[in-house]
Amino acid sequence: MGLDKFSRFEQAILPHLDAAYNLARWLLRNEDEAADAVQDACVRALRFFGGFRGGDSRVWLLAIVRNTCYSRLRKGTRRERDTEFDDEIHSSETESANPETLLERSRDNEALRHALDGLPGELREIIVMRELNAMSYKEIADVAGVPLGTVMSRLARARKRLQQVLTLKSPKESQH
Repeated sequence: MGLDKFSRFEQAILPHLDAAYNLARWLLRNEDEAADAVQDACVRALRFFGGFRGGDSRVWLLAIVRNTCYSRLRKGTRRERDTEFDDEIHSSETESANPETLLERSRDNEALRHALDGLPGELREIIVMRELNAMSYKEIADVAGVPLGTVMSRLARARKRLQQVLTLKSPKESQH
């Protein structure tokens, strides 16, 4: 007796919701918009799940999330940023760290968030998929619909820009 469509969908898609939300949050730069986009993407994924022929369900879902986010951005249907993601608030380690460590981590997270926000969308999505979602170059190429070489060059450019921005923001450390 085979699994019904909904059970197969849950098994294939639910394990990847965190990665989907993470990508949407960085593309849309808003927690509520990201949640809405992931929900819309999941509805689309369910609607077209009959056409999913196996393979990597994470790549398939993230491609739908990416397209959903860019559709929202093009249509201008997203709300203004009203809630920013704060790694400190959402971190499970927060209670165990001392105040000095929390302050330093907060500064580092804020600098990284601003640096990522400053990247063009095509670079930001690649770095988020690689570094935050731990996706392979091939998976990223499949999600973004670009050649493998483009993924590698965008990733290199994104890393270089992040390094430039983050090292410019940290000269005070070298003064001590």
